[in-house]
Amino acid sequence: MSDDLLEPLQTERLVLRPSRVEDAAMYRKLWTERDPRVPSHRKISADGRPTVADVAARIQTEIDVRGPRLLTVERKATTDAIGYCGLTLHGNGTPDEPELAYELLRAAHGWGYATEAGRAVIAWASEAGHRRLWAGVWDWNVVL
Repeated sequence: MSDDLLEPLQTERLVLRPSRVEDAAMYRKLWTERDPRVPSHRKISADGRPTVADVAARIQTEIDVRGPRLLTVERKATTDAIGYCGLTLHGNGTPDEPELAYELLRAAHGWGYATEAGRAVIAWASEAGHRRLWAGVWDWNVVL
Protein backbone atom coordinates (compact mmCIF):
# COMPACT_ATOMS: atom_id res chain seq x y z
CA MET A 1 0.00 0.00 0.00
CA SER A 2 1.45 3.38 -0.95
CA ASP A 3 0.04 6.69 0.25
CA ASP A 4 2.78 8.62 -1.51
CA LEU A 5 1.22 11.25 -3.72
CA LEU A 6 3.31 11.63 -6.86
CA GLU A 7 1.00 13.98 -8.75
CA PRO A 8 -1.50 16.50 -7.39
CA LEU A 9 -5.11 15.33 -7.29
CA GLN A 10 -7.31 17.15 -9.80
CA THR A 11 -11.06 17.62 -9.77
CA GLU A 12 -13.25 19.73 -12.00
CA ARG A 13 -12.58 22.88 -9.97
CA LEU A 14 -9.78 22.01 -7.56
CA VAL A 15 -6.16 20.95 -7.24
CA LEU A 16 -5.14 19.07 -4.09
CA ARG A 17 -1.39 19.10 -3.63
CA PRO A 18 1.24 18.71 -0.92
CA SER A 19 1.54 21.83 1.21
CA ARG A 20 4.22 24.43 0.52
CA VAL A 21 5.84 26.89 2.90
CA GLU A 22 4.07 29.65 0.93
CA ASP A 23 0.73 28.22 2.20
CA ALA A 24 1.55 29.14 5.81
CA ALA A 25 -0.47 32.39 5.84
CA MET A 26 -3.58 30.57 4.62
CA TYR A 27 -3.16 27.83 7.24
CA ARG A 28 -2.70 30.48 9.95
CA LYS A 29 -5.90 32.19 8.76
CA LEU A 30 -7.75 28.89 9.25
CA TRP A 31 -6.65 29.01 12.89
CA THR A 32 -8.10 32.52 13.29
CA GLU A 33 -11.47 31.49 11.83
CA ARG A 34 -12.10 28.51 14.07
CA ASP A 35 -15.26 28.23 16.11
CA PRO A 36 -14.95 29.34 19.76
CA ARG A 37 -15.81 25.77 20.84
CA VAL A 38 -12.63 24.36 19.28
CA PRO A 39 -10.22 23.09 21.96
CA SER A 40 -7.57 25.61 22.96
CA HIS A 41 -4.70 23.58 21.46
CA ARG A 42 -6.30 24.15 18.01
CA LYS A 43 -6.75 27.93 18.40
CA ILE A 44 -4.43 30.92 18.40
CA SER A 45 -2.93 31.24 21.88
CA ALA A 46 -2.90 34.38 24.00
CA ASP A 47 0.67 35.06 22.83
CA GLY A 48 -0.35 34.76 19.14
CA ARG A 49 0.91 31.27 18.42
CA PRO A 50 1.18 29.68 16.07
CA THR A 51 2.54 32.53 14.00
CA VAL A 52 2.86 32.36 10.22
CA ALA A 53 6.55 31.55 10.80
CA ASP A 54 5.59 28.71 13.17
CA VAL A 55 3.22 27.26 10.58
CA ALA A 56 5.82 27.64 7.81
CA ALA A 57 8.39 25.80 9.95
CA ARG A 58 5.98 22.92 10.53
CA ILE A 59 5.18 22.68 6.82
CA GLN A 60 8.93 22.63 6.07
CA THR A 61 9.48 19.68 8.43
CA GLU A 62 6.63 17.73 6.81
CA ILE A 63 7.55 18.29 3.14
CA ASP A 64 9.39 14.98 2.77
CA VAL A 65 7.13 12.94 5.05
CA ARG A 66 5.61 9.95 3.30
CA GLY A 67 2.29 8.26 3.93
CA PRO A 68 -1.14 9.70 4.71
CA ARG A 69 -1.15 13.47 4.65
CA LEU A 70 -3.25 16.58 4.48
CA LEU A 71 -3.20 18.29 1.10
CA THR A 72 -3.60 21.98 0.35
CA VAL A 73 -6.78 22.66 -1.63
CA GLU A 74 -6.60 25.37 -4.26
CA ARG A 75 -9.10 26.58 -6.81
CA LYS A 76 -7.99 25.92 -10.39
CA ALA A 77 -9.54 29.13 -11.72
CA THR A 78 -7.64 31.43 -9.34
CA THR A 79 -4.87 29.16 -7.91
CA ASP A 80 -5.67 30.53 -4.43
CA ALA A 81 -5.30 28.12 -1.52
CA ILE A 82 -8.60 27.74 0.34
CA GLY A 83 -7.90 25.04 2.92
CA TYR A 84 -6.86 21.43 3.28
CA CYS A 85 -8.29 17.98 2.74
CA GLY A 86 -6.58 14.64 3.14
CA LEU A 87 -5.78 11.73 5.39
CA THR A 88 -4.48 11.91 8.93
CA LEU A 89 -3.51 9.44 11.62
CA HIS A 90 -4.78 11.74 14.39
CA GLY A 91 -8.18 11.21 16.01
CA ASN A 92 -9.49 7.77 15.07
CA GLY A 93 -6.97 7.23 12.26
CA THR A 94 -4.48 4.39 12.07
CA PRO A 95 -1.98 3.53 9.29
CA ASP A 96 -4.43 0.98 7.86
CA GLU A 97 -7.55 3.10 8.47
CA PRO A 98 -6.65 6.80 8.34
CA GLU A 99 -9.11 9.58 9.04
CA LEU A 100 -10.48 11.84 6.33
CA ALA A 101 -10.10 15.46 7.44
CA TYR A 102 -10.74 18.84 5.89
CA GLU A 103 -11.01 22.49 6.79
CA LEU A 104 -11.73 25.36 4.44
CA LEU A 105 -11.59 29.12 4.82
CA ARG A 106 -15.02 30.56 5.58
CA ALA A 107 -15.06 32.40 2.23
CA ALA A 108 -14.93 28.97 0.53
CA HIS A 109 -17.90 27.51 2.45
CA GLY A 110 -21.13 26.76 0.63
CA TRP A 111 -19.67 26.02 -2.81
CA GLY A 112 -19.36 22.22 -2.53
CA TYR A 113 -15.55 22.34 -2.42
CA ALA A 114 -15.29 20.10 0.66
CA THR A 115 -17.44 17.42 -0.98
CA GLU A 116 -15.45 17.63 -4.21
CA ALA A 117 -12.11 17.48 -2.40
CA GLY A 118 -13.30 14.69 -0.10
CA ARG A 119 -14.35 12.54 -3.05
CA ALA A 120 -10.93 12.98 -4.64
CA VAL A 121 -9.17 11.99 -1.41
CA ILE A 122 -11.43 8.95 -0.95
CA ALA A 123 -10.61 7.80 -4.51
CA TRP A 124 -6.88 8.35 -3.84
CA ALA A 125 -7.15 6.36 -0.58
CA SER A 126 -8.93 3.52 -2.36
CA GLU A 127 -6.24 3.40 -5.06
CA ALA A 128 -3.61 3.33 -2.29
CA GLY A 129 -5.27 0.19 -0.91
CA HIS A 130 -7.28 1.56 2.01
CA ARG A 131 -10.54 -0.31 2.46
CA ARG A 132 -11.87 1.82 5.30
CA LEU A 133 -11.50 5.45 6.42
CA TRP A 134 -12.71 7.29 9.49
CA ALA A 135 -14.37 10.68 9.60
CA GLY A 136 -15.51 12.35 12.78
CA VAL A 137 -17.78 15.29 13.47
CA TRP A 138 -17.21 17.38 16.59
CA ASP A 139 -19.59 19.76 18.33
CA TRP A 140 -17.71 22.73 16.87
CA ASN A 141 -18.36 21.45 13.32
CA VAL A 142 -22.05 22.24 13.73
CA VAL A 143 -22.99 25.63 12.34
CA LEU A 144 -24.32 27.97 15.01
